[in-house]
This record gives sequence, C-alpha cells and structure tokens, in this order.
Amino acid sequence: MPQKVISIRPEARSAAAKAPRYDDGALADTLGRGMRDLRISVTDRCNFRCVYCMPREVFDADYKFLPHAAILSFEEIARLARAFVGLGVKKIRLTGGEPLLRKGLPDLVAMLVPLGVDLTLTTNGSTLVKHAQALKDAGLDRLTVSLDSLDEATFRAMNDADFPVAKVLDGIAAAADAGFSQVKINMVVKRGVNDHQIVEAARHWRDSGHILRFIEYMDVGSTNGWRMDDVIPSAEVVRRIGEAFPLAPVEANYGGEVAERWRYKDGAGEIGVISSVTQAFCRDCNRMRLSTEGSLYTCLFAQAGHDLKSLLRGGASDDDIRDQVAAVWRARSDRYSEIRTAATPGAKKVEMSYIGG
Repeated sequence: MPQKVISIRPEARSAAAKAPRYDDGALADTLGRGMRDLRISVTDRCNFRCVYCMPREVFDADYKFLPHAAILSFEEIARLARAFVGLGVKKIRLTGGEPLLRKGLPDLVAMLVPLGVDLTLTTNGSTLVKHAQALKDAGLDRLTVSLDSLDEATFRAMNDADFPVAKVLDGIAAAADAGFSQVKINMVVKRGVNDHQIVEAARHWRDSGHILRFIEYMDVGSTNGWRMDDVIPSAEVVRRIGEAFPLAPVEANYGGEVAERWRYKDGAGEIGVISSVTQAFCRDCNRMRLSTEGSLYTCLFAQAGHDLKSLLRGGASDDDIRDQVAAVWRARSDRYSEIRTAATPGAKKVEMSYIGG
C-alpha cells in the first residue's frame, strides 16, 4: 500500500527568464526528435479512483484539488494551443483527470477546431451518453475510452468507484450513434487483476468497428505502488490473442505512433499494444503535455514542469510564448523508459491524473 503524500504536484520551473527568439528553423530536441503531439489536461478531477492512476488512499475526501482560479481558462488554453500549432503540432488530445467533468468542454473543442489539427479526447466514458453528440457537433474528430474490463467485479475493482461497466458501454454506443465511427478502447493490463480477460476483451470488440488497445501497466507518478512483476508484456498479449484469433502486423499510421498495430487475419479489425515498459519508444517520442494549471511537461515521467501560466497572465506576447515553448523543446532530453531500472520507479514524478496519459 503506497504511503500518502502531502503534495503530488511538482514545482514548475519559472518562465521568468526571457527565452531566446525562435528562429523559425527546424524544431528538434537534443535527441533530434520533432514535436508533433500536444496533450492538454483540462481538469485534475475525476469521478473514478483507478488504482494505477488515482488511488483512493491518496486522492481521498480530504485531497485538495486545484481551485478554479488556478486552472487555465478555455481562452488561455486556445491561445497556448495556437502557439504549439505554429511550432508544428499536428495533433491535440484533451485529457484530465476526467475531461468531461470540465463544464462546457464542447465550447473548448469548438475553439480548437479552427486550428486544423487532429483533435481527440480521452475519457472514462462515464458521461458519454450525455456529451457524445455535443462533442461531435462541436467538431471533435476522434474519441478514446478507457475500459479496463468487461467483467463487472473486475471493472469496479480497478476503477474503485460504484459505477457499472454497462454505462460505459452505453457511452461507447452513444458515441457511435453520434458519428464517432471508430472509437479506441484502452485497456490497462495488470497481472493477476485483469490479464485473464485479454482474449475475452479481444473477442468482444472484434467486428465492432472499434479498436482495442492494450497498455502495459506503467510506473507513472509515485502513488500507484508499481512493480515490474505486475507488468504483462505486450508480446504476451499479442501471443495470447494470436492463439485464439490469428494476427498480422500493420504499419504505423505515422512516425512516433505509440501503439504497435496488429490486424486480424480474417478481416475482423485490428488491435494495438502500447509497450512503454518492455519496448521503450522514447527515441521517437514527439509529445508535450500541458497541465491543468499551465505547466508544460516534456515527458509522462517528468519530475518538474515549465510554467507557462505566468507568461499568459503576465502580459507576454504570443511571440514570447512561442519562444518559451520552442526553448523548452530544444532543451528536452527525456528518455525515462529507455533508462528505467529497478530503482527509477521510486523517484518522485508528476502524477498521470495531473497531466493526462
């Protein structure tokens, strides 16, 4: 059982020092990686307490979430997003916490649509029945739903909330009815908890038009009690499914795509596996992450962020913001998953619920 900590929000590095003027040249970090994806956390709150993300013994009734005044407004988010798109970002994913707990989220979607990027959202699906049509009407391109089990007891054990799996399935159906023809379903696999349901999950989503993706249990944050022994390697996931439903590899959609793709040989669709523990993909990582209160993180496993909110609220120009983002990316050297050892998971890291997955 992990020990309760006083604060899980790492200090952000000050952005007070003026960044060098961006020269419009190719934007690459110290390892030659370009920036393509931006993940924006719109809230640090969630109605689930998934054991690998927001364990209840830490995020209990006394936990102090961010006050409304501390979080970025939709206008501030849109302004930052424009800066990122100007630097080459092609895809924006809205995350949380649970992003649909942020009031009026379709309004933010509508504000981001004119940027012309691939606009997606990851949700636990608990309120999709209510919001799916509004999100589609606002211009959202794609949806990802986190669903770790189809079995009621296992689902409740993993999300630690009194919420039935049937309502998430209803939400996915509502999304399809709203026009999201291909929803991605994310299943975090933890040994001894839900790994016995891998093949059954594949069986359920075959021929559905949706894409099931299996994610290795990761050592995100410092509160989920991660152990390497709990990880089911993606290679084992592919082997188990392949024994039941023969698979063939599929080319990536684009450079830096995190999911390794496999198709069913009988044409029943495809699955994906995300292997950040056993097959690190740091060398191609092209993601930035913006926290709910405006701190920029260069890695899912980062220990500190870079404060952008003070620029937004301190009178900085759009060029100043662009220059700061470019400078942060050019200094980036993260490759946590490649250098992970038995000791590294013990380091204090930003929690996934704070910057999204």
